[in-house]
Amino acid sequence: MPKTLYAKIIIDISHEAVDRPFTYIVPENLEGSLFVGQKVNVPFGRGNALKKGIIVDFSDCSDIPADKLKYIHSLSDSDISLNDKRIALAGWIKRNYGSTMANALKTVLPVKTKVSFSVKKTLVRTKTSEELDELIETAMRKRNAARLRLLFALKEEPEIPKSIVDNKLHIGASTVSKLVEDGVIFIREDRILRNSLSFEVSEDNLPELSEEQAAIVNEIRRDTERGDRHTYLIHGITGSGKTEVYMRIIGDVLMQGKQAIVLIPEIALTYQTLMRFYKRFGDRVCIMNSTLSKGEKYDLYEQALKGNVDIVIGPRSALFTPMPNLGVIIIDEEHESSYKSETVPKYHARETAVELARLYGAFVVLGSATPSVDAYYRAETGEYKLFKLNRRLTGNQLPEVTVADMRAELKAGNRSIFSRRLKMLMEDRIKKHQQIMLFLNRRGFAGFVSCRECGFVVKCPHCDVSLSLHRNGKLVCHYCGYTQDNVKLCPQCGSKYIAGFKAGTEQVEAEVQKIFPGVRTLRMDADTTAGKDGYENILTKFLDHEADILIGTQMIVKGHDFKDVTLMGVLAADMSLFAADYKAGEKTFQLITQAAGRAGRGDDPGEVVVQTYKPDHYAITHAAAQDYEGFYNEEVGYRELMDYPPAAHMLSVLVTGADENGAEELAGTLCSLAREINPSGVFGPARAVISKINDVYRFCFYIKSKDYDKLVQIKDSLEEVLSKRTRFKESVFFDFDPQNVN
Repeated sequence: MPKTLYAKIIIDISHEAVDRPFTYIVPENLEGSLFVGQKVNVPFGRGNALKKGIIVDFSDCSDIPADKLKYIHSLSDSDISLNDKRIALAGWIKRNYGSTMANALKTVLPVKTKVSFSVKKTLVRTKTSEELDELIETAMRKRNAARLRLLFALKEEPEIPKSIVDNKLHIGASTVSKLVEDGVIFIREDRILRNSLSFEVSEDNLPELSEEQAAIVNEIRRDTERGDRHTYLIHGITGSGKTEVYMRIIGDVLMQGKQAIVLIPEIALTYQTLMRFYKRFGDRVCIMNSTLSKGEKYDLYEQALKGNVDIVIGPRSALFTPMPNLGVIIIDEEHESSYKSETVPKYHARETAVELARLYGAFVVLGSATPSVDAYYRAETGEYKLFKLNRRLTGNQLPEVTVADMRAELKAGNRSIFSRRLKMLMEDRIKKHQQIMLFLNRRGFAGFVSCRECGFVVKCPHCDVSLSLHRNGKLVCHYCGYTQDNVKLCPQCGSKYIAGFKAGTEQVEAEVQKIFPGVRTLRMDADTTAGKDGYENILTKFLDHEADILIGTQMIVKGHDFKDVTLMGVLAADMSLFAADYKAGEKTFQLITQAAGRAGRGDDPGEVVVQTYKPDHYAITHAAAQDYEGFYNEEVGYRELMDYPPAAHMLSVLVTGADENGAEELAGTLCSLAREINPSGVFGPARAVISKINDVYRFCFYIKSKDYDKLVQIKDSLEEVLSKRTRFKESVFFDFDPQNVN
């Protein structure tokens, strides 16, 4: 009698109750055709409804009698299969970040829609360079900014992918159609599903590397030749040539027959960056971003699996493109908070990339002008190899930064949103017809209370983070739950000017119109970008000089390149500086540095005015001086003193539920259990920063430990308790080394 073969299958349902492999019998007609990672259809539950599942293991025996088990129904032909390494990565994500296995598997294999093929459209110019010059002159006379922008791009590049024209040059369909109609271009359509192409990295006409760049490339090359695999951190100031270093490293990897993943924050996927990769590596580059349909993503995944794609560029999710010959993962702007998932599982792309590289025998390169404290700490302690690029390759100078003390403005009788210095410079730029950006730092708006007279901020005596003002008039710490009454007079100087900051982008715009009547303004915030293409439309209008001043929140300071912006005003730098978050100083330093980088990117020099009530805070003084090391040394000292990451690790546990008492009780129970395991490092429980969303109550607590595995052990213990519940009225979410306070 032939032996029965059993398969362990994860059901594709995200729920704690089914977060374990179920055993099914492999029918004879499927024996020999199944493998680990394959999707199958199986009968599930009392009604035997067909559900999709993923095979994670096989066995010749089972603890459950065969007559109690069900048979696999059929193969599921709608998905790309996983391999053992992807399942291993999903298991690692589940263990290290806390989620169901089903959710972890969905993360490493998020594409589910199959298409027959996709079409890639390319704009191909038909005119000579001289003929384009005449068209450019005509467009300049007619002030047709969009047409002019596309003509300039076509003069530089005879062929441009239409996806880049649409999403990075911000060119509308009518402009493209008119150029087709006028015979200036035609649109070539290529089927993306293609056979493998021969590929050769040409060393001709490559730019000469600086000594610093060459030293990095050569050391990584030597490590690779020796079979050494490391994680490298490149700390390079803006304009120091990090992208060229990335491309040389990728070139070496491709010559070895390997593939590369390049992660870039979505907002920084600029036209200039993408074209540099296309020009160097040609049609073997694929872009993964949020504008791709599910079918297009499936197509890209399929081509990567076949080895028809050498380089995938995209945001965090591009990390899970199935590259069978992965050689390197590059993470540019590694400090960006978007690399940490805010949905379950709450993985960080940096650590996940390191684990993925380990599984494939690849290596990781991180780069940033303002590295995260976490990454720099690991480089300082020898976990990463640190390289520095301290010299700018471009001629442009960094903008001049002025710090405006808003306490002095108040004493001088200026109660405007704008300092006198900023107002003066705004008037000057408007007269010169140059553009201005005003960045309202709304990060941390949950309501810290500060004194406008002396700059004092009300803080938690236990956690050294600001207290948040709640509607009931109480000041609350969202780490440990410490509560006190709001204050009416400043405890430090006795001033009555102590309150929360309430200005928003609409108030800023109204103040601009009041001081400079008739000036053209645009707002970019959550309200104005809510509609389809709202974000792109605003950027296009500002790029086309349909506005003199762009007012916005942090979305305006990242990745944009406006040549005519010569003034950046940073309003309310304190909003992020005193958010109820241990990373407040780091986020403030990065935001100010990024904001400063938006000014003076063209031929004219730029100026930046940073307005603050804490002009002597180290995050602000070091950001104004562009001094990363000075900031890092002070910040890491604070983290070590308070046992915050990276000096120690932290686990956030969020409990949510429609029944307030039930959610609070469960949070208290879990917190008490965590305190039994780790007596000295548990804080809370407390109400979350946003204590109720859509009638769902939220409570949280935090656990600190220098040993990450200890936190994983606590998480496992809490999950074990949760698995024995008979009711599921509350949900529990784990977040390791959180980017934001709950």
